[in-house]
Amino acid sequence: MKKRILSLLLAAAALLSLSACGGNGGTRSDGNTLVYASGDYTRINPAMDEHGEINILLFNGLTAHDGNNQIIPGLAKSWEFDGEICTFHLEENVRWHDGEPFTAEDVKFTIEAIMNPDNGSENAPNYEDVEEITVIDAHTISFRLSAPNAAFLDYMTMAVLPRHLLEGEDMQESSFFRAPVGTGPYRLDSWDEGQAITLVRNGDYFKTPANIEKIIFKIVPDDNARAVQMQAGELTLAHLTPKDAENFLGKDGCTVYNMKTSDYRGILFNFRNPYWQENRDLIPAVCYAIDRQAILDAVVLGCGVTAYGPLQRNVYNNENVERYDYDPARARTILEDAGCTMGEGGFYERNGQKVGFVLSVGAGDQVRLDMAQAAAQQLQEVGIDCTVEVPARVDWGGQMAYLIGWGSPFDADDHTYKVFGTDKGANYSGYSNPLVDRYLTEARQSDDPEVRREAYANFQTALAEDPAFAFICYVDADYVAASSLKGIAPDTVLGHHGVGVFWNVTEWTLA
Repeated sequence: MKKRILSLLLAAAALLSLSACGGNGGTRSDGNTLVYASGDYTRINPAMDEHGEINILLFNGLTAHDGNNQIIPGLAKSWEFDGEICTFHLEENVRWHDGEPFTAEDVKFTIEAIMNPDNGSENAPNYEDVEEITVIDAHTISFRLSAPNAAFLDYMTMAVLPRHLLEGEDMQESSFFRAPVGTGPYRLDSWDEGQAITLVRNGDYFKTPANIEKIIFKIVPDDNARAVQMQAGELTLAHLTPKDAENFLGKDGCTVYNMKTSDYRGILFNFRNPYWQENRDLIPAVCYAIDRQAILDAVVLGCGVTAYGPLQRNVYNNENVERYDYDPARARTILEDAGCTMGEGGFYERNGQKVGFVLSVGAGDQVRLDMAQAAAQQLQEVGIDCTVEVPARVDWGGQMAYLIGWGSPFDADDHTYKVFGTDKGANYSGYSNPLVDRYLTEARQSDDPEVRREAYANFQTALAEDPAFAFICYVDADYVAASSLKGIAPDTVLGHHGVGVFWNVTEWTLA
């Protein structure tokens, strides 16, 4: 049966016969214009929304990350931090894209907007320890924390927004987020809805200006369409599925970058749904029923690693936790020990109800859809009636389960505290576990590596004993670029959705 699943998945993703990578036609005819295949944007709002590859081109934070994901200066040229008080000394003579001066008041405004619960920012948990923000002068600002936060400097990479354009505005609905003004190396030139977002070089950038004059974020949300347009020479750079990227290997005029990520996939269980409130004890059976290696090999051609937790590409990973290695017999035993009996249709039943759930997948992501379909078939084989749906909109509160993706290459607090902590801003599953909360808080509040190591080990153990997700695999990011594009740093570990490739965009060149 496993072989049949693999062959069906591979056949369904039949590969294009490609003969070129980038060309001189289409939108790439301008010799100093980079055309990037992007997902669609309804707004550009880094304060409220975490994931947006475009943010780093338009905005700056007080700090930034280098190619090793270490903290370096951004809008702040230096700082002093004793764990609870952090004072930043800001760059002078920085201007917003509209010419207005950047000051410490902009920083205070941005962080307070994120912290304001009325604004509903998913980034708010990153700053919940901020007790007081003091503007000392136009270029000096101090933060006092109620408790130590070892990840605070990482979180100050947050894009700073202009107070003079957003004060008094609705931070979710303001028209600013369709015409954003930042301090970054590029500024917005035009936005053709659903088609393209065009950025032009900021010649007044406070750091070294970028080499490439124009970057077009061409809206191509469909994975297959990206491969076709890359082959046709309509794109300079695209993040492709491993199956599509494989066809560009060795092709004249293109370069394939296979980059490691901290980006994992798994099944999120929605604990707000009555089904999991009644059947939470069956989740380990779901975890044992998934053949992760088969899915990894079939869907992404082995480009990644099987997953058992959220910190596998972090220095604080705990390898000694329950990994839920594929064991269909054990999955059946768990179901039967819980009182489930096999029904006539080949699916277990419990209290007169069929054991099973609907697994939702976001539209346009072929990799996630393939993973969901493979996992559903594996679950059906052990007697769990799992079906897959692609809803028009994600219903975080009502759905039963979702093929989720998370993962951060930065401090271990990122994508753990706010994802698994009770009632935190990115906890879309409604998961709550007092031990998980305790250990995540202990880790956040210490800068001692050994204390943090023990706390994160305990967190991962508690999470494995009471799973929030059925982890599947970490997915590497395959970027295909025209060979004329130089400067991509192939050894940087990228984040969720492969975000991070633009970290050094000002150094890129187009031959």
